[in-house]
Amino acid sequence: MEQEKAALLGGYRVLDLTDVKGHLCGKVLGDLGADVMKIEPPGGDPACNIGPFYHDIPDPEKSLHWFFTNLNKRGITLNISPLIT
Repeated sequence: MEQEKAALLGGYRVLDLTDVKGHLCGKVLGDLGADVMKIEPPGGDPACNIGPFYHDIPDPEKSLHWFFTNLNKRGITLNISPLIT
């Protein structure tokens, strides 16, 4: 708890609803201590298909791009399209 308060953005909570163009912003906020919650659509984040891949094996669960841009984030899958009119 004390480490959270010592961080620059400790105590702030951020919802990351961005697509691939905004993933780095959420990462930076998380690096600065904010509690970042990434909201993914059902079926997962399309960024999982962006390489490079671990051991050069294309697999959505081995995307190094996705792992890097989602460091310091928590995640949840949520279908928000019925809420948008």
